[in-house]
Amino acid sequence: MSPAAPGWHALLGPIPAHARPRLSPVATPELLASGQAAPVADWSSLILELSTAAGELRIVQVLLDGEGRALSASDHVLFRSPPADPGGRPWMRQDNIGGRFEADGSFRGTCWRVEGPEPEDDEPPRWSATSRPPEEAEIAALRKLVAQLMARRPGIAS
Repeated sequence: MSPAAPGWHALLGPIPAHARPRLSPVATPELLASGQAAPVADWSSLILELSTAAGELRIVQVLLDGEGRALSASDHVLFRSPPADPGGRPWMRQDNIGGRFEADGSFRGTCWRVEGPEPEDDEPPRWSATSRPPEEAEIAALRKLVAQLMARRPGIAS
């Protein structure tokens, strides 16, 4: 994170007091009308997107069942650094924690870090990706984020 980045621009970091997530149905109206979405007809996605003109980005997402219980959640942060060398490419790093909440209250998830130079045009990315299981403190922080988003949730937007 750069020194000038906002405080929310950190994995599992604080959410600004003014930030409000949006709540959307998981299934499209077309799928609902066709009957193909019956198993998830009343599920919704609670999403908070934070970004700045400088390219800081964070997305926190919670999948809710029809009774408003969190089924899964993730926190994703994108970092961009200016090129180290003249003519070089910006460096990108993505940090993520995500997974599902089990019926027994446990969390099954993964932490990812993906990083490398920003691709040019249609060039395929040359990024490295590493994963690891989340630590208990990270799971607790994700649960706290879920609770904060659920406390701020609006009505469903169609």
